[in-house]
Amino acid sequence: MTDLQKRLTDFMDKHIYPNEDTYHAQLNSMENRFAAVPLMDELKEKAKAEGLWNLFMPKEFGGMTNADYAPLAEIMGRVLWAPEVFNCNAPDTGNMEVFMKYATDAQKEQWLTPLLNGDIRSSYAMTEPDVASSDATNVKTSITRDGDEYVINGRKWFITNAMYERTKIIIVMGKSDPDNENRHLQQSQVLVPKDTPGVNVIRPLTTLGYDDAPIGHAEVHFDNVRVPAENILLGEGRGFEIAQGRLGPGRIHHCMRLIGCAQRALELACHRAETRETFGRKLSKHQSVREEIAKSFAEIEQARLLTLKTAQRMDDVGAQSARDFIAASKITVPLMAQTVIDRCMQVHGAGGLSGDYFMAEAFNYARWCRQADGPDQVHMMSLGKQVIERFAHI
Repeated sequence: MTDLQKRLTDFMDKHIYPNEDTYHAQLNSMENRFAAVPLMDELKEKAKAEGLWNLFMPKEFGGMTNADYAPLAEIMGRVLWAPEVFNCNAPDTGNMEVFMKYATDAQKEQWLTPLLNGDIRSSYAMTEPDVASSDATNVKTSITRDGDEYVINGRKWFITNAMYERTKIIIVMGKSDPDNENRHLQQSQVLVPKDTPGVNVIRPLTTLGYDDAPIGHAEVHFDNVRVPAENILLGEGRGFEIAQGRLGPGRIHHCMRLIGCAQRALELACHRAETRETFGRKLSKHQSVREEIAKSFAEIEQARLLTLKTAQRMDDVGAQSARDFIAASKITVPLMAQTVIDRCMQVHGAGGLSGDYFMAEAFNYARWCRQADGPDQVHMMSLGKQVIERFAHI
């Protein structure tokens, strides 16, 4: 274990795990569930003081490699709300990378600096309720130039962070040139401050009944929203390019965190199996329980190795050239985590479905990750095509 991994593990042991009940108690007692939880601010200051801040920062911007970050993301992923403590939560990490790679100096000063400081939060608005957004070129939200402004109209949903009261900026993807013959040049991305007139946060959405407060996932309508022309990112027609550059690292970060979820669930199941008895024997003595534990261990290890290989591949050749391994990880890891967590919930009996353990919420996270950043089927289509082309002429 590296020094940074040890320091992060020690922080989790000292400050995160002992405060899980406190965090949820504070959240559930707040009048506004999408306000900042007081404990979060306290823990952020501790993380900053211990140098455990912005750990996601890519190497090209003075941070670390994907391979070095993977074990850290796994450690943070063991508690679903922990990544924000270290300013490493989605979608802010992806948005910060967008600003680092594509924003102007003025845009960076206005939005990237406060995001890196943890003073504000951000959203990324791509998915729409009226089209199959698994194909990003399908988006219908319009981005129309009108003099020195862009006018945005459209409906978005499952916009993570949009409910959070500290979210100040939304990166919106829409069509600025819908008639372009090249469907990958029809889209642009524009910066929309959340308090801009016409930005209407309609409602919080749930996944399997969870509202993921205080971050949340919202339906957001853009009704003749006007922003200055300088709010365009990179330039008109570059939206799909930005999306591809953003989603590669984000997909693998989810996989890294899900390894942590599955590993923790397995550890809890082992403890449960050794401390619970049925029919006069410990659960750990039952063949069916041992088989489930064994399968889960093997599947986690396989997924971890695939994720680490993907991270190393991204470091070696870049996210675009590593898209085969990114797709393989995105297909494999969320489904693995969902399956393993489900088994571990079963070992815990009815309690495994309750809020007394982290597993039910972790199962929800694994399940929605099979849709987030592209559903399983899209990644299988993409990977299948690449593999066939690679070996078709042997």
